[in-house]
Amino acid sequence: MIQRSFKPSKIIRKNKLINIYMANQQVSQDSKLFAALSYLWLLSVVMLFLKKDDEFVKFHAKQGTVIFAVSIILWFIPILGWMLQVAVLIAVVIGFLKAYSGEKYKMPVIGDLADKINI
Repeated sequence: MIQRSFKPSKIIRKNKLINIYMANQQVSQDSKLFAALSYLWLLSVVMLFLKKDDEFVKFHAKQGTVIFAVSIILWFIPILGWMLQVAVLIAVVIGFLKAYSGEKYKMPVIGDLADKINI
C-alpha cells in the first residue's frame, strides 16, 4: 500500500495577509470611526479628502466611494437595479463593521476597483 503524506497548502489569501499586517498596527479610535463613516455614501468622498494622510481611513474611503458610485448607477436601472440595492446595503454594513473593528478588509471586486483610485 502506498502512503501519501499530506502537506497543507501554503497559499494565503491576500485579505488574510492584509488583516495580519493590520493586526500588528495600532489603529486609533478616531481612525476606526472615520473609516466606518466612510461607508455612508457621500461621506466616503468627504473622508477621502479630509483624511488622505491616514492610510486606514483612505483604504476604507476608497471602497466606500466605489460602493457609492455603484449605488448611484443602480438607481438608474429599473427593477433589477433597485433589487441589487440590497447587495449594496449588505456591502455597506460589512464595510462599516469591519472598519469600526479596526480590520482592513478588502472586499471582493469592490476592493480591486478601489485600488485603482489614486489620491
